[in-house]
Amino acid sequence: MDDTTPVVRIEPWSEGDFELLRALNAPEMTEHLGGPEPEGKLAERHRRYVALSTDRSGAGRMYRVVPTAGGEPVGSIGFWRKSWRGGEVYETGWAILPGFQGRGAATAATLAVVEEARAAGGHRHLHAFPSVDNVPSNVVCRKAGFSLMGQCDFEYPPGTPLRSNDWRLDLGGPEAGGDGGDPEQQ
Repeated sequence: MDDTTPVVRIEPWSEGDFELLRALNAPEMTEHLGGPEPEGKLAERHRRYVALSTDRSGAGRMYRVVPTAGGEPVGSIGFWRKSWRGGEVYETGWAILPGFQGRGAATAATLAVVEEARAAGGHRHLHAFPSVDNVPSNVVCRKAGFSLMGQCDFEYPPGTPLRSNDWRLDLGGPEAGGDGGDPEQQ
């Protein structure tokens, strides 16, 4: 494998990926997301991931992250529609199991999902909203070519305040409008 070969590939999320989602729900994996979800919420999330992965309306898609050398999935990534600052955009998010972090898996998966979001069309921008304290995820955004738009506040999960960075990548698609534009003009 040369330096241009991705270390991972992405495959559509499926019914059989619940145990991966359970592994990604560990306390060390959800530190910047308000902690692990209860089992019932996790099952709901899995059903949403499966439904999104079979949706062909352009609403988005969820994927498992798999090493190109083979083996079990090492994480998840996806993109989905989000209302943001008066318009519709795509949002992305990812999680890579601890044993595979720091090896370029998140960046490679993000680059792959950028291409999937670009191919889906429908929205000009893809945003990522990692916690300001989540240094590795903010580095992934920078390495994947996103531009830092500034900080913003979220509740995630609902009821839990989260201070995030708003990273944006231009997909070159149609302008859906209202996704924040230039932060200096707001």
